[in-house]
Amino acid sequence: MTLAEFFSCSLLAFGPPLVMFSLTIANDPIKIIIMIAAAFGWLVSFLLSSLIWYAVVPLRTYLAFGMVFAIIIQEAFRYGMYLLLRGTEAGLKVISENQETGNNKLEMAYVSGLGFGTMNGAFALINVLADSVGPGSLGLHSGTEYFFVTSAAMTLCMTLLNTFWSVIFFSGLDNKNYLKILWVIGSHFLVSGLSLLNKKELYIVSILPSYVILIITALIAFRCAGGTKQGLIQSFTGRQ
Repeated sequence: MTLAEFFSCSLLAFGPPLVMFSLTIANDPIKIIIMIAAAFGWLVSFLLSSLIWYAVVPLRTYLAFGMVFAIIIQEAFRYGMYLLLRGTEAGLKVISENQETGNNKLEMAYVSGLGFGTMNGAFALINVLADSVGPGSLGLHSGTEYFFVTSAAMTLCMTLLNTFWSVIFFSGLDNKNYLKILWVIGSHFLVSGLSLLNKKELYIVSILPSYVILIITALIAFRCAGGTKQGLIQSFTGRQ
């Protein structure tokens, strides 16, 4: 039973990102490099936020304190990825084997965002998955049986949000539309703050608003990338 829970939670959290990677990134070496670079950037941001949390001894017991600094540093690194990709955009087009790479200015934003989100998800869930294989399971005398599936659902939500956030963030900087940047930072704080409710096992209260924000963010990112209602319908129906 624990093994089934491990695989089900793993597929819930990482199944959609894996499909996204396979269909849109895996066939282009340049995109793979950018995704790995973005994942490394998130890793460095996590290290810096951990050092701040460790340095301020009296506040180590306050999880919200570490969360604030982690979000600020992550968004700073997202901006750093924007500067890096925009500065090397012309060179990436030249060396890319795929001639279509870089034609959409937000294509690299999507790739770096998926790298950000994947590394975020890996660190958020890897220890939980390790515990899910046993021995024993939650929900008998302490804790709740919904802990693992909730953790997987929140991991998926944050992975997808990071992908969409990067698209919106890059678009906002390109067009100097700072409302988009404000949405990214504000919704990042909001979703992260909602996740703190999981400590009190208020899973529905945290998951439902988080996925509502995910849907809204996905729609904004879709419009930022030039998507239209007609194009979305055609992508599902195959009609021209």
